[in-house]
Amino acid sequence: MSSPWRARARWWAEDYLTAAGLQLGGMSSGVDPRIYRSGTARPCLAIPGVYETWHFMRPVIDALHSNGHPVFVVTDLRHNRRPVIDAAELIMRFVAQHDLTDVFIAAHSKGGLIGKYAMLRLDPQRRLQRMVAIASPFSGSRYANWAPNKTLRAFRANDPVTSLLAAEDRVNDRITSVFGDFDPIIPESSVLPGARNIRLPFGGHFQVLRHPATLSIVLDEAAATP
Repeated sequence: MSSPWRARARWWAEDYLTAAGLQLGGMSSGVDPRIYRSGTARPCLAIPGVYETWHFMRPVIDALHSNGHPVFVVTDLRHNRRPVIDAAELIMRFVAQHDLTDVFIAAHSKGGLIGKYAMLRLDPQRRLQRMVAIASPFSGSRYANWAPNKTLRAFRANDPVTSLLAAEDRVNDRITSVFGDFDPIIPESSVLPGARNIRLPFGGHFQVLRHPATLSIVLDEAAATP
């Protein structure tokens, strides 16, 4: 049996190989994300993490679309380097422009913060119904204290927006937080008080995004009645 530190080192290495595959594999496919907008089930919105294009979310998007959900991505997010509030405002403009209602959000990492801010502060009509946040830094990450730029330093626990989202719990009961047993980027874990928290028995920040257990949870939550 591997020792804990050996297992974590292996998970860390495998995680970044997964990240490279998700980004490069998706971008090289040349897929137009508008093909995912067909379907008659609940509309879904996919929000990637920082430095991630929508291609990172392909495993989740493919699963949702295969189950009859129209899935929307906001390509104007590009690599998702905008501040959380700016990104949330962009998301809500997109939702209003396409007149989306009863929306289910599937989000990864920073996408969970964007989704929660939008649900909390920008959605008085409650167009956004539920969210599954995958490996999201709801309590920040200690590693952000040493980050080389403001894009990553925004994930410090004492960042004004991160601390606001940690303190506000009015929408937490509409959020399911899914995360691995060990996250090399968020050592604090992604537990969100008042939410449905699901810790999966493996490690990774990126691998969890495509794991069958995660995809099963996403499909169940997308199909759930309000």
